[in-house]
Amino acid sequence: MPNQGQGPRDTLDVGDHHLTLVGTAHVSPESAEEVRDLIQSGDFDAVAIELCASRHQSLIDPNAIARLNLFEVLRQGKAGMVAASLALGAFQQRVAEQSGIEPGADMKAAVEEAQHRGLPLYLVDRDIGVTLKRVYRNVPWYKRMTLVSGLVGSVLSRQKVSSKEIERLKEGDVLEATFAEFAQQSRQLYTPLVEERDRYMALKLVESLPADRPSRVLVVIGAGHLKGMGTHLRALDAEPPAPAAVTDERQTLDTVAPSGRLLKLLPWLIVALVVAGFAVGFSRDTGLGWSLVGEWVLINSTLSALGALIALGHPLTILAGFVAAPLTSLNPTIGVGFVTAGVELYMKKPTVGDFSTLRADVSHWRGWWRNRVARTLLVFLLSTVGSAAATWIAGLRIAGQLFG
Repeated sequence: MPNQGQGPRDTLDVGDHHLTLVGTAHVSPESAEEVRDLIQSGDFDAVAIELCASRHQSLIDPNAIARLNLFEVLRQGKAGMVAASLALGAFQQRVAEQSGIEPGADMKAAVEEAQHRGLPLYLVDRDIGVTLKRVYRNVPWYKRMTLVSGLVGSVLSRQKVSSKEIERLKEGDVLEATFAEFAQQSRQLYTPLVEERDRYMALKLVESLPADRPSRVLVVIGAGHLKGMGTHLRALDAEPPAPAAVTDERQTLDTVAPSGRLLKLLPWLIVALVVAGFAVGFSRDTGLGWSLVGEWVLINSTLSALGALIALGHPLTILAGFVAAPLTSLNPTIGVGFVTAGVELYMKKPTVGDFSTLRADVSHWRGWWRNRVARTLLVFLLSTVGSAAATWIAGLRIAGQLFG
């Protein structure tokens, strides 16, 4: 229950453990101070916080990004995820610059005070990458571009941070604030973004509690998660499941379902249809066949190279996109983005300085083009988008010429 002069709280017992849930405002100096005071009181044996391992690492080691192996990021297909994480960080930096308040001060205070007093620290939130993927997968494919454009618009806008955005951050984190307007209108977004994380954090906390002794745990979470997490914890206390069942359910929420068979087959189906279109064209008339091939090459080459050009890639990068796109579009195992980004890395290898200033640079839209790391990611993404658009455009034009 909320108390006078402090953030909202909830106290409850789970087995022999007494939990104090504190709903903090992630952009409030008062919340950070309240967390420090609570830990310094000596009333708690452990602290749990709304962070995952990767965000905790970023908090305690802001320079970790400087050790990023960009080639491995590209090879493992994580370029989009890294770009999304940087974009969210850019939004956070913009909030800090324009409001004078550093988001996450409450979590940082909890980490520092727990370390100072030698208290166990439980990281109970789900990995941000898993949450982003589950959000993306939970949205129908035809709505995903709206989601991506909303993310880009939120993080690259140079407009002053509105009081409405600040209020959202007081209830949740940067991820929730970025997608708040979409989540309020879409159950498909709200479920993985908020509800699943409420359940996940309750399960992870129960897993973390020591089985051999009672403990008093301070749980520091965003105010928007207070009610949901409290409800789940009370249910787990009322009907305690077996430890294995808790772990199994938590792991289920911690996985990303593989794409359906149809989605996996779709790229190959498109390739088969395009090749079949070429064959039909040549069977009717050799000139028609070469015309179809020419359109395929020209559209793919032009749009992929245009993507690399918009990203201000090296001239050889643009040329690589122009040459590779018609071929990679017919081979779903390799994308043109990997080719263009690889050439960009070779021609304009990022310096130590690019890595060290990456987070600061991407907080301004110009920095995405100025910083070599960010520009390589842009080359990958924009040339890939160009090639994907070209595949559909060229495919429809081929169909139009054959059956129009």
